[in-house]
Amino acid sequence: QVQLVESGGGLVQPGGSLRLSCAASGSISGIAFMGWYRQAPGKQRELVAGITSGGSTSYADSVKGRFTISRDNAKNTVYLQMNRLTPENTAVYYCHFAYYNLRNYWGQGTQVTVSS
Repeated sequence: QVQLVESGGGLVQPGGSLRLSCAASGSISGIAFMGWYRQAPGKQRELVAGITSGGSTSYADSVKGRFTISRDNAKNTVYLQMNRLTPENTAVYYCHFAYYNLRNYWGQGTQVTVSS
């Protein structure tokens, strides 16, 4: 069983930055894909950024050039660096790990609020 613990959310002013972290309690060996999703009130959960086992990254069009996903295998952790934040980025952010054995795990979510 793998548990994911997110941190780094909070309140930030427009134009500011935050870095989210997602640490796995178990091994990340065998992970196929690590992603950050978000869900704003009244909206569906959407994929914001992802990174494959081979290191390829992908981003939602709305965050390209502002958000960066990265990982530290030694720390079993994936990060989301968010720059130039706007109020539209306000949401609960979730990390998700998908393994090659088809198991997948979600974090509990961390609130990001962008407001002046």
